[in-house]
Amino acid sequence: METPTPAQSLSENEVLEAAARLVGAFARTDTAEYFAAFDPLATFVFHTEPARLESRAEYEELWASWLAVGWSVTACESTDARVQLCGTSAVFSHTVLTTAGTPGAEETTRERETIVFTRSGGRILAVHEHLSAAPAPGMVAVGEAGAAAAGSADSPVVVVA
Repeated sequence: METPTPAQSLSENEVLEAAARLVGAFARTDTAEYFAAFDPLATFVFHTEPARLESRAEYEELWASWLAVGWSVTACESTDARVQLCGTSAVFSHTVLTTAGTPGAEETTRERETIVFTRSGGRILAVHEHLSAAPAPGMVAVGEAGAAAAGSADSPVVVVA
């Protein structure tokens, strides 16, 4: 009986390269390359969607509906990248500025994104993506102490710097 070879831990460089390929494919609206970066069982949480997408196929179906109305990405810039290594998995987070839409109706969004990568065989694939709206530059969220000072510990307070 053969002893299985332990999976090799990910390196920061490998994760950054995998993230760059994924973001680059997204920026080009390269459907095949973009979805090849995800495991078939990957899940997706997008603040723009009402529910979690439970598989790559489910996201591909949504993506196809966007393409059908002429949607594409025209620019995508990744900044503030951070990699947290967890053995054969890693958490990649960054801020992403994206311009996308249909001709004549493009929109630029600033979002924070977290992608969980894992080594699968000889490949590094994304197994989960979470996208959330990012505060506008210069906006600072204040915690409970600031909310209490503003009159209510239950009310969120945002301060413009």
